[in-house]
Amino acid sequence: MKVLYAIQGTGNGHISRARDIIPLLQNKCNLDVMISGTQADITLPHPIKYKYKGLSFIFGKNGGVDLLNTYLKNNTKSFLKEINNFPIEDYDLVINDFEPITAWAAYLKNKECIALSHQSAVMCDKAPRPSNIDMMGLFILKNYAPFTAKYGFHFSEYGDNIFTPVIREEIRSLKTRDDQFYLVYLPSYEDARIIDILTQIRNVKWKVFSKHNIYVQNINNVSIAPIHNEKFVEALGACTGLLCGAGFEAPAEALYLQKKLMVIPMKSQYEQHCNAAALKQMGVPVIKSLKAKNIHQIQDWVNGKTLITVNYPDQTEGIIDMILEKHGKLRTHYAAKRYA
Repeated sequence: MKVLYAIQGTGNGHISRARDIIPLLQNKCNLDVMISGTQADITLPHPIKYKYKGLSFIFGKNGGVDLLNTYLKNNTKSFLKEINNFPIEDYDLVINDFEPITAWAAYLKNKECIALSHQSAVMCDKAPRPSNIDMMGLFILKNYAPFTAKYGFHFSEYGDNIFTPVIREEIRSLKTRDDQFYLVYLPSYEDARIIDILTQIRNVKWKVFSKHNIYVQNINNVSIAPIHNEKFVEALGACTGLLCGAGFEAPAEALYLQKKLMVIPMKSQYEQHCNAAALKQMGVPVIKSLKAKNIHQIQDWVNGKTLITVNYPDQTEGIIDMILEKHGKLRTHYAAKRYA
């Protein structure tokens, strides 16, 4: 069976998850990989057959999506051409992690497209939502990447076909410790803002991974380094806690590793506000923005000792098997033994 695994390349979470899912698919089917989007910092150590610009949300420096830059850097005509020209008919099955080109190509050519993403879980009726509903954000979540069936990952199992997060093997195998520093990843804020706020909390060391800096810098009690996957993973295992945006993978990994966690959802990013609502329900502190008026909340978090306990078993292979068995035909030695 020929399968296409299509991945959203905006942000690091999709790529992190794919690092564990791709080897499983490679062992069970004839696999090609496709990525669209331009905002990921993590590389994918697997062959990529198709790489497209697609549609990307551009991070700003003031806590949200840079809407103007997003508009200017996305070419609708080019995007539609990519949809029309994609050879979706070459595949028996499409597994899609919130990737719009292949999702719409499958929709237009009446091909089965299986959503396997965090966004699928966020759209579940039982999943937590913020009190203020962003109708445009909800519309984008529902229509960005159409599907014929969906399976999702979330912080808790909120409904049928919703599973706990894929915790990549490099996180599961970490030997954790506490080196008495706090890790920071806030890619939608400029370094100057981060430094200004965190240097005011003087009784703690901060280690910041920056999307906007290519050099290592030390300013008082704050160190800043460019994004580097292996170094970030090492720091996550050694930190006391993580201060980050309300994405999915990084908070899930921090919770799994029993690290303290505080999140700041990005402005104009409805999915992150849904994540923040779920995390708040679990007891994770959430602040609206990185501003001076919220310094006392960060200080209270640093001074506190509350940890959130989660149970995130390794069930990724079982999920992949279920999808292939339900929506395709396994033609591997593994499958032959199973059906014998």
